[in-house]
Amino acid sequence: MKPTLPPMPTFARPILLATLLATAAAVPAHAETAEQKGLRIALEAERRDEGFGDFTVQGKMILRTSTGETSVRAFRDRILEVPGDSDKSVIVFDYPGDVKGVALLTHAHKAGEDDQWLYLPAMKRVKRISSSNRTGSFVGSEFAYEDFADQVVEKYTHRWLRDERCPGSLAPQCHVVERVPTDPESGYARQVVWMDTQHYRVARIDFFDRKNAPLKTLTADGYASYAGRHWRAGRMVMVNQQTGKSTELQLSDYRFKTGLRDGDFNQAKLTSLP
Repeated sequence: MKPTLPPMPTFARPILLATLLATAAAVPAHAETAEQKGLRIALEAERRDEGFGDFTVQGKMILRTSTGETSVRAFRDRILEVPGDSDKSVIVFDYPGDVKGVALLTHAHKAGEDDQWLYLPAMKRVKRISSSNRTGSFVGSEFAYEDFADQVVEKYTHRWLRDERCPGSLAPQCHVVERVPTDPESGYARQVVWMDTQHYRVARIDFFDRKNAPLKTLTADGYASYAGRHWRAGRMVMVNQQTGKSTELQLSDYRFKTGLRDGDFNQAKLTSLP
């Protein structure tokens, strides 16, 4: 997963993104439209974290019912930056036994459909997740498959709404930006993102369903900086506003520049991940 949290590319910038960035930067701040400012903020958030290369993280997934009953799962996540494209990631569950070995491989792309494969050890098969199924719940959590793909700038339109005090205690001030998926298969009509104005860390995202009704709210906190510039959350909570269920991710032991390679993110290897 790269719950969400602001995702970023690496070394060479695609021509389209470079053009968008140059256009946004050339507009005087006082002359910006809400759309131009929203795009500029999204591009800056992406730029701030480029160059991380790769990282691994350990996690716990805590599922809560509307009545407060809980179940806990342990997982590992690996993420690789891809030059000229978007991130690759693979999530593997280690505990409990009913999900041990379940793995989700995601190849996100700046253009076109993202690729996702799910390995189910009980069935001993790798299943491709179709675009129409990416809105479904991932292993019974409040996170959808599409939430684990890199939320790249090019796949949304952006509009700045306002600046206001950040929700929670992350930072004094946040940009509030609305982003609308350009993918007609997305499960969301739009998202409203709170991002702090100093480090561009996501504090909160409100998700709206296809009928434009409030669906889910993601909050993130416990941030720490790695290598002096790469901010990562220690905790994320997704609350379903329609059912009262929630899923909490507790993230720890971030390790950067671990030497991951493209070959480590191959669907053929999902059946034999360490």
